[in-house]
Amino acid sequence: MKLSEMALNVKESSTLSITAMAKQLSEQGADLAAFTAGEPDFDTPEHIKKAAIDATNSGFTKYTPSSGTVDLRKAICAKLKKDNSLSYEPNQIVVSNGAKHSLSNIFLSILNKNDEVIIPAPFWLSYPEMVHIAGGKSIIVHTSSENGFKLTVTELEKAYTKNTKALILNSPNNPTGAVYSKEELEQIAEFAIKNDIIVIADEIYENLVYSGIQHISIASLSEEIFKRTIIVNGFSKGYAMTGWRLGYTASSKEIADAMGNIQSHMTSNPNSMAQKGAVVALTGDQASVENMRVEFEKRRNYIYDRAKNIPLISCNKPDGAFYLFIDVSGLLNDSLKSAKDIADVLLKEYSVVVVPCADFGFPNHIRLSYAISMEDITKGMDRIEKFVSEKY
Repeated sequence: MKLSEMALNVKESSTLSITAMAKQLSEQGADLAAFTAGEPDFDTPEHIKKAAIDATNSGFTKYTPSSGTVDLRKAICAKLKKDNSLSYEPNQIVVSNGAKHSLSNIFLSILNKNDEVIIPAPFWLSYPEMVHIAGGKSIIVHTSSENGFKLTVTELEKAYTKNTKALILNSPNNPTGAVYSKEELEQIAEFAIKNDIIVIADEIYENLVYSGIQHISIASLSEEIFKRTIIVNGFSKGYAMTGWRLGYTASSKEIADAMGNIQSHMTSNPNSMAQKGAVVALTGDQASVENMRVEFEKRRNYIYDRAKNIPLISCNKPDGAFYLFIDVSGLLNDSLKSAKDIADVLLKEYSVVVVPCADFGFPNHIRLSYAISMEDITKGMDRIEKFVSEKY
């Protein structure tokens, strides 16, 4: 049987495969320190779980409207107004089966063959694959550590062509933890307006920002950029609801209608019981969100302090999300030629699991997630220090 060219050219998600390998080794008894998690290590708050259980017990187990229940879309509108100063109507909201699904809907809705999407690197590894699946072309722009791995207008101008359709802006960022300031967003917004391109604002880590930094949605800066922005968010990171698979978009009604139509044929609707839980997540007590953020900030401070004192590696202090993005080029030599080689040695000889970042656009970097216990962070950093001291 011959597969489609598209399917043959789609790469496996390296983060999911590495996480699966670590889980398998752990189940076999290996004492691993696994820095791979792309999800909070906290349980979903009880009041959210209860809402979904109550929905199940009451028979709320049937199809819902394709783009999500009206109650949930109203709750999302209220959240966007309160937290982001954005005014949307429920018919501009599309609830999907996770933010990944939301992004897929976006690309299928806006891209024609060979339309270009500017993607700043480092990037979340699924962006280029999703663009490819939708028939578009990814234009990768490599940012610099000196600028905090944040895209500049100068870099945008070099990447822009007559085929540019959209720009992906992920803040807080995976894998760097970078958070764009208002001034930086204003410059990008001005560029997008001038060139009439769509900004896809992936804000899934919105709740996880540190050191008093504020997350700002680019769509809130003016009416002109608001009209050109598609907000992507969800419940996975801020509410520890990764397995619930609920994400959402906020956009113009025209784009929302297109995404809703596509989704109606692809998946019918988001999970009904999960939507009841999501309403309570947005409208209920937010203490668990802040408690989780505070704990992540403690871990961030600790892991960064440990990493910055290890010879031959370097990293920026992340302002958001829960990742540390480490430059390991100082460790490369004739036997260890890439970050993947280093990751292999760390796993096989030191029982440490890290994510090599070639698929994120930076082959000489690794990503460490601190969405794991402080005990495992300490153990893992001890082992990384040992690796560097013994090998160099």
